Amino acid sequence: QVQLVESGGGSVQSGGSLRLSCAASGDGFSFDNYYVGWFRQAPGKEREAVAFRFISSITEYANSVKERFRISQDNARNTLSLQMNSLKPEDTAMYYCAATPRLPSWSWRLDPEKYDYWGQGTQVTVSS
Repeated sequence: QVQLVESGGGSVQSGGSLRLSCAASGDGFSFDNYYVGWFRQAPGKEREAVAFRFISSITEYANSVKERFRISQDNARNTLSLQMNSLKPEDTAMYYCAATPRLPSWSWRLDPEKYDYWGQGTQVTVSS
């Protein structure tokens, strides 16, 4: 079993920055053994992938956040982070971190339904 706890959300003005953190715990958990990602869900919208990471070196971002967001991990602290810069009102959403030990198909890496473990989410609100 894996536990994920997000923190760092808040309210900022357009153009501001926030850094989200996700503390991971569980027997034998290691970022090197899990596919991990950040997802978000705005009211009335489907949950969507924001950033994906695997084996410390493979990263991928949604087109809407490229050049603005950066996913990183601290293996010593088992923490996944999302640095968000140049925030826009359309970035307003509940942000979740997620993990799964298995992705039988590489095409599933950005599909939230393929992730087994989720945090409770942290709210990000960007005002114009």
